[in-house]
This record gives sequence, structure tokens and C-alpha cells, in this order.
Amino acid sequence: MAAAAPPFSAPAAAAVAAALLLCFFSGCNAQTPVFACDASNATLAAYGFCNRSATPAARAADLVSRLKLAEKVGFLVDKQAALPRLGIPAYEWWSEALHGVSYVGPGTRFSPLVPGATSFPQPILTAASFNVTLFRAIGEVVSNEARAMHNVGLAGLTFWSPNINIFRDPRWGRGQETPGEDPLLTSKYAVGYVTGLQDAGSGAGGDSLKVAACCKHYTAYDVDNWKGVERYTFNAVVSQQDLDDTFQPPFKSCVIDGNVASVMCSYNQVNGIPTCADKDLLSGVIRGDWKLNGYISSDCDSVDVLYNNQHYTKTPEDAAAISIKAGLDLNCGNFLAQHTVAAVQAGKLSESDVDRAITNNFITLMRLGFFDGDPRKLPFGSLGPSDVCTSSNQELAREAARQGIVLLKNSGALPLSAKNIKSMAIIGPNANASFTMIGNYEGTPCKYTTPLQGLGANVATVYQPGCTNVACSGNSLQLDAATKAAASADVTVLVVGADQSIERESLDRTSLLLPGQQPQLVSAVANASSGPCILVIMSGGPFDISFAKSSDKIAAILWVGYPGEAGGAAIADVLFGYHNPSGRLPVTWYPESFTKIPMTDMRMRPDKSTGYPGRTYRFYTGDTVYAFGDGLSYTSFAHHLVSAPTHVAVVLAEGHACLTEHCLSVEAEGGHCDKLAFDVHLRVRNAGEVAGRHTVFLFSSPPAVHNAPAKHLLGFEKVSLEPGQAGVVAFKVDVCRDLSVVDELGNRKVALGSHTLHVGDLKHTINLRV
Repeated sequence: MAAAAPPFSAPAAAAVAAALLLCFFSGCNAQTPVFACDASNATLAAYGFCNRSATPAARAADLVSRLKLAEKVGFLVDKQAALPRLGIPAYEWWSEALHGVSYVGPGTRFSPLVPGATSFPQPILTAASFNVTLFRAIGEVVSNEARAMHNVGLAGLTFWSPNINIFRDPRWGRGQETPGEDPLLTSKYAVGYVTGLQDAGSGAGGDSLKVAACCKHYTAYDVDNWKGVERYTFNAVVSQQDLDDTFQPPFKSCVIDGNVASVMCSYNQVNGIPTCADKDLLSGVIRGDWKLNGYISSDCDSVDVLYNNQHYTKTPEDAAAISIKAGLDLNCGNFLAQHTVAAVQAGKLSESDVDRAITNNFITLMRLGFFDGDPRKLPFGSLGPSDVCTSSNQELAREAARQGIVLLKNSGALPLSAKNIKSMAIIGPNANASFTMIGNYEGTPCKYTTPLQGLGANVATVYQPGCTNVACSGNSLQLDAATKAAASADVTVLVVGADQSIERESLDRTSLLLPGQQPQLVSAVANASSGPCILVIMSGGPFDISFAKSSDKIAAILWVGYPGEAGGAAIADVLFGYHNPSGRLPVTWYPESFTKIPMTDMRMRPDKSTGYPGRTYRFYTGDTVYAFGDGLSYTSFAHHLVSAPTHVAVVLAEGHACLTEHCLSVEAEGGHCDKLAFDVHLRVRNAGEVAGRHTVFLFSSPPAVHNAPAKHLLGFEKVSLEPGQAGVVAFKVDVCRDLSVVDELGNRKVALGSHTLHVGDLKHTINLRV
């Protein structure tokens, strides 16, 4: 491993020092957490909703029966009102934990008692690891730290994370928050992270929750602010085929497989209906088809937005009524507290509708132990400040960044040898990045290790920013100092890319080129370098870096996402070969010409008649800079197919129409799907001289029916192999689940005919026949 980097950047060190000084003078006594049903109060203990032996549903029903309408509406909003007569304190539902406990959202804060929490990479980089075990491990650490903070009154129990929207367009400012463009990867990330967050483990049984996760933003949400088109008024026109094939699968997996406690509806409309007022999407799909075990929340002020911005209803009472009747349980904001009583009094809404909504909210709190008395006496009560920012948690943050970093180009310059480098020039607006590394929806990190610090812990360095900021515009370009540093160094590392001024919530990009004069900086420094020049891209979204990819002056290129608090150490680990890179791109990197396509065009599939190229690796027909799944290693891996069938019979029931007529596909449900599965066994060998991890992708190209994708991911497995070592990877393929496609009406079908399986350069054809 690389030598330890300095523990704190200057800003982080100053903050921690101030916190410790405050502790010294004022004391850091534990604060009291919020909870209901204080066992020391005999009156409260006698209430049915405080009976811990009863079911959460029975307890919630008892509580609702004791409330007046004016009191009930206080439980429809995130700032839950206190109800002293029943011993219920105020509670804030809105906390965030996208990649660590966050101070975004009023439910969580840091203090001298807990001055920071472990800040993991942004999800887009974690997803690049393609490591399901890692997804869950991060969730478990975050929930431990969240519970620890809750026990000292610094955090809630309901965390509105993760973001599992599909990264459909490379310009989207919030793509950094997501696991990428593929529905299967996003689904597996959602299930892994949610399970890690919510899992009670051995601490509690049954339906209990450690913390409650929330999968957002439902659905077809991926336009924030593009050329004046804002999410608050955007109507996503989506075909039923694209909705069920691309946008819905992660949410379905999150609810059914992850048993998530909450789903958040989005700001936008889908086909003319605000998602938070769409009864089919909420009551019909989430709670009806998928059987959500939890509550449905609005995005913040979404109900206000559908009335005041979208003008979807004539009165605020109508907006309150339509959203609650659609299936909304909790309003982030105050709109329902203000207008629900009037809606009931006007006959637009029944009190039983309100009861249903708050019952779902209460049941969630019951499962969290909020109504079980002092949480410090409950199964997770032993967690406290000493469980936050532990050395093992921080090491996991570093490991997550290492596993996600993607090596895109290497002419042989990497890995570097520290003993052969007398001086290294570290150049670029992100070369000494600290806050930039943690992205958005952040918390205060335990510490920072910047790229400059991480690399400087290994070799002597000379630092030049090259630009005063990532915008790199106007007079901010500082070429002379940068090129002189590169000319006199043995190795040059350029760290460029983006930050939240370029891509973020409420700000989409309009270009895929590096910002401002960054391309000029990169070219000038590369040309001036006396030794190898290594380009490091720090960003959430992809860039068109064709000029760097084709340049003989740039020896290597890495994409490092927003790598979290330990990003600089992880970058150094990869560059110096202490870690063999194994990350793969979770998104397609398009050329700048892609920006001619309106971001607002939601179609996934190409249209030859108009030249529309489609979106994501599954449908895109144009040229790419880098493809989904691209990523290099310091070793090489060979694949060999051990076994897979060549024919699979679909046995249909007597009388099925496809027994007497030619069918292109059959339904992906019914008796013929029972046990309709096969195994694919592959031997993977490390053919190089360096140990490494390797992601084995299994893709399928289905027959050309129903506008099926050109190929789609069926599964992936991460293997770790020593030099010369081989291992067997097995995939179980469920035909109706994995080889099916969605037809034009949104029905899932199994295409009959030849399906081509892809693993690396291997191809294998399987024929499905009736």
C-alpha cells in the first residue's frame, strides 16, 4: 500500500480543531434523541400504540383512532408536528445519505460531538466497481453511522436515498448521484445499498429497520435545467415500452427485492400527469403491483409545484386531494398541512384517505423503533460517536474509490515506480481538490486526502493549478507556470474535469467538452512534458476527450468520478500500482456531436427515418468516445466458455395460439416460465503477471423483434485472481426474466429465435424454440 497521506486538508483540519476546542470549553455531552412512548410515563405506556408486542399495523391503527383531523394533517408533512398530549415529539423526516450521512436535509446535523462522517465516492464511481458486495457494505457502514448519530440526537431515521434514476443523457447534472445508464446495474445497486442501509441484522427481527431508505425520483426523471427547461414544469413524454423497459425496473427491484421503506415521486410530469398525482403510478404500480411495504413521499414541495408551477389543479384543495387520493403519504414541504383540512371539509377528500396516508407513515416509524422508547435501550442503542469515522469505515471509503477508478488508456506508462521518480508535476484545477471530491448531497467528511496529498506522500511534487478554477475561462489560464513545471518533471499528472459549478442538481450541461480552456491546458502541458503525461478526469458525467485519447503525448487516462474523502489516496494507489484498476464505465461517453439531440427527447430507441441515434449502450447507434463497460487493467484476462446450451425449448400449454401459428415471441409469464432456466459456465484466467480483480459481463443480443435493444446486460460477477490463476464463473439465466424484452405495449415477452450471448470477445448462440 501507499504511504499514508496527510490526515487532513487545511479546511478540514481547521474545522475539526474548532470542534475539539469547542468540546474542551463547553463539553460534548451526549444529546437526547427524539422518541415516543417513554417507558417512565405510565400513562403513555398504557396506550395501545406503545405496546411493543403488538404488530406495527395494530399500533398505528390505535394511534390514528386517537387523533383529530387537525392533528392528523400534521403527520402528512416532513416537519412532523409534536403532539404533547400523546407524548409524541416533533420529528423531521428529511435526512439524506446518498454516499454517507449528509447535512443536506434538516433532519441531520453535525456538532462537536460528531464533527463529520465517512464520505464515500459519489454513486456513479461506486457503481463503476460493479461489485454488489461493496454496494451493500457501504450501506451498512452508512446506516451504522446514521444510527450512531440518531442515538445522540443528531440524525433522524428516515433517509431519502438512493437516487436510482437512469443516467439517460450525458448532460444531466444529477447523473453523478446515480449508478449509471443500465437498468440491471442500477437495480443491483439499489437492492444492495438499500439492504445495507435497512438491514437490522441480528439486532432486531421481523419487519424492523435500522434506518429507512427511499428510492427516488419516481419516475422518468432526468432533466433538471437544460436551456431553460426546468424539472418543475417538464413533461416527460415516454412510451409505455420505454417506461417499463428502462425507467421502471430499478424501482421495481428496489421495492420487491430490496423491500425499501419508501419511494419518492418526482417533480416532473409523465405524459401530462404529475407523478405525485398519478394514481396509476402510485397506488396502481408501487403499492398495488409491487406491494410497497412503506410510505410514498413527495419530492420537496412537489405538491406545491403541481399547483403553483404546473397549474395542474384549479385550487390548492384540489391539489391536496388529488395527491393524497393518488397514494401520496408524506409531503416534503408544508402544502398538505395547510390545505388538507379544507379539502376534507369541501368534500374533495375523505378523512379515511388521510388516515390511510398517515397510517403508512406511522407503521414506518413503528418499524424503526421510534415508538419503542429511548433508542439507546434498543438493539442499536450501543452505537454512538465512537462508531463514526472509524479507521475501518475510512478504509472502506478508500477501497470503494480504488475499485471504481477506471483506466481508459495506458500506453505502458502505468503503473509508476516511485523509486524512479525524482519529481512529479501535479497540474490542473482539480489537482488539489478537497470539497470537489465528495460531490453533492454531501456531509462533512472525516478528513480529506487530495490528489496532491495522495501523490505527494509517494514522491516529491511541484504543484501548479493551471487554471484558477474548473471553468478555466477568461484570464484564469496559467499556461506558463504549468508548462514549465511539466518540462522539468519526470512525470506529469494532470487533474482536470468538473465540479458542482459545472454539473449539479438544477444545472444540466450543454456541452460534453472539457470546460473552458481546459483542452488548451491539457494539450499545452502534454506537449511540454519531458516525461509521461497522465490525464485524470474528475467528474460525474462523461466528456468528449477524443483529442486526448488519440494524442501520443498523453500516455494514460483515468476517470475517477467524484471519489470521496479518500480520493487522493485512491488515485495514488492506482497510479503507483498498489492497486490494480478494475473499474468499468457505467455510462457511455459520447462525442460532442451528440449534443445536437435535445435533452428533452425521452425516446430510448433509435429512429432511422430522422437520424435519431437512440440512447445508452442498449440502443445508441452512433460513434462513442468510450463505451459502457470499458476499462483496462495492469494485467490481462482470458475467457473460455465451459458450458452453455445451444437450444432451449419453451413448452407451451395445450391450446396456446403459438402452437398452431408462427409467433415472434411468447408471454414472459405463465406455466411455461416455470423452471425455464439454464446455466452458463465460464473459465476466467489471469493471463498476466499482476494480481487483479476482473468484472465478467454477460450480455445478450436478442432477436430483432419489438424494437429490442441491440444488447443488454444479463449479469456481472467480480472475480479476484492471482497471476496465472483461473476461476469458474457461473451465471444462471432465467429465460423469462433475463432473455425477455418489453413489447410496444409495455408487456414483457420472450423473443423466439437466436439469442447471442457475449462475454468479452466470446459469442455463443442459443436458439429459443416452441
